[in-house]
Amino acid sequence: MKSLKYLNKYLYKYRVRLLSGLLFVALSAWLKVYSVEFLAESINWVTKNISQSPGFMPAAISHIMKLAFIFFGLTLISGIFLFLTRQTIIVTSRLIEFDLKNEVFEHYQKLDLAFYKRNNTGDLMNRISEDVGQVRNYFGPAIMYTTNTITMVTFTLIYMFKVNMSYTLWVFSPLPILYLSVYYISNLINNRSTQVKQKLSDLFSKAQESFSGIRVIKSYMLEKTLVKDFETACLEYKEKNMFLVNAEALFQPFIMFLIGISLVLIIYIGGKEMLVGKVSSGEVLQFVIYVNNLTMPVASVGWITSLVQRAAASQTRINEFLQTEPTIKGDDKKEVKLEGELEFSNVSFVYPDTGIKALTDVSFKVKTRESLGIVGKTGSGKSTVAQLICRLYDPTSGAIYADGNDLRNITLSSLRSKVGYVPQEVFLFSDTIAGNISFSTDGHGDDLKKKVEQAAKDAAIYDNIMEFNEGFETYVGERGVTLSGGQKQRVSIARAMLKAPNILVLDDCLSAVDTNTEQEILYNLQKYMDGRTTVIISHRVSSVRMCDNILVLENGHAVEYGTHDKLLAANGRYREMFEMQLAEEVTE
Repeated sequence: MKSLKYLNKYLYKYRVRLLSGLLFVALSAWLKVYSVEFLAESINWVTKNISQSPGFMPAAISHIMKLAFIFFGLTLISGIFLFLTRQTIIVTSRLIEFDLKNEVFEHYQKLDLAFYKRNNTGDLMNRISEDVGQVRNYFGPAIMYTTNTITMVTFTLIYMFKVNMSYTLWVFSPLPILYLSVYYISNLINNRSTQVKQKLSDLFSKAQESFSGIRVIKSYMLEKTLVKDFETACLEYKEKNMFLVNAEALFQPFIMFLIGISLVLIIYIGGKEMLVGKVSSGEVLQFVIYVNNLTMPVASVGWITSLVQRAAASQTRINEFLQTEPTIKGDDKKEVKLEGELEFSNVSFVYPDTGIKALTDVSFKVKTRESLGIVGKTGSGKSTVAQLICRLYDPTSGAIYADGNDLRNITLSSLRSKVGYVPQEVFLFSDTIAGNISFSTDGHGDDLKKKVEQAAKDAAIYDNIMEFNEGFETYVGERGVTLSGGQKQRVSIARAMLKAPNILVLDDCLSAVDTNTEQEILYNLQKYMDGRTTVIISHRVSSVRMCDNILVLENGHAVEYGTHDKLLAANGRYREMFEMQLAEEVTE
């Protein structure tokens, strides 16, 4: 239950609704218990007066009708309060579910890139959907039925003690056994619930990976293998779930057995007491109805325990992520207006999860409105530079400055609102082409439409878009599956261009386009780069030769730096790359 303490803030937020609901539950339970007295009174009255004169029947019918009217009236009012209970407590549980899902999703957005590399998408989805749904059951049915059980048992005990104390003690003698069984089985359910949640997360992950990688699966004809693997995972989940169900199944029959013992005690002891005149027939009936009234509340103890334990297991998993603090923070830093100057000062970086050293003592400077090209082989650290500029990671040592400000001392919004980043791994959303291009802007109407079209032209994707039947309103599917690799790259470039950032970072985003298209994009980029700082990262020398300066990386080290002509004249690594790629183009 410790994990559920985190949710107390929601109990406080919706305290008026919840307290109203608890009051309605109590009133409903009290009226249900109180109304039994009128039934007992009618039985006792009939028993006492049945041997009276022939005029007994009309009087008996009148008296019984009066008591029956009161009984049904109280039952009706009890039902109304029960309806109000659901309208308060159950509705509140839905509101809390809404708040908690939004809180978890908002926290997900704050977590850094390293977190998403450590955790798979299926598990993230399971915690925000299935686990939050289990927590809702704690706020709704669990609280409602727990309150109903407590109030019903309390009021019933009060009235039973009021009628006959010794009789009541006999009826409730099985209670200690019930308490011990609840304690034992609840621990069992909690442990097994945690195991079930983990297996369900594994299922989500397998399904998500299969759908995302469907093209690879089909190309290697691995459909049957994946189906078999998924079936195995389903069997493991079923096995864990059956263990949980078996534990939960112990409750209902056991509690019904204890209630049955109570009924037997009522009839046996009540019959003996009635024969000697110590209790009336109405009191025996009253006790039978009381125990029947307790059947559902007490029988629901097992179900309530299951709900609470499942919620506790789910909230433990949710808390694990909510308590994860992002390593990249900036909300408490100062706001600055960036113009675009960038400087790396003796920057080294080691990826925290793998321990791979990506950069070693790298230094360079890009003045405002200048351009820098970064080239190097695969694994030389090019993409790491781009991620550090966007502060997706912080350097292990050294510092990165923007307009003379250490990136770690300014807000993330100050930096990222001024940076247009096209990552090496292009991601498009399940939206229209226009929606993907305009993703980073808040505009609307004809003005936005013109800007989207212009960005598409600058990224050399406009003609391709117009070939589609729906044009800019064409849906690209999940991750842009309906577009080719080059088209996705150009849509991503158009997205960054439309943002009109002060700093534009292009991370090898022309790798999937042909040479002619690349030259067209670069020509448009030259005009677009005027007035903004640009960092172009590529393994092709042809993509960076127009930049003001070029940085050559090799195994995480900056081995050369200068203009295109200067580096060619140096006869170093850059010239070697240039001549090698030139020879490849001639061969093609």
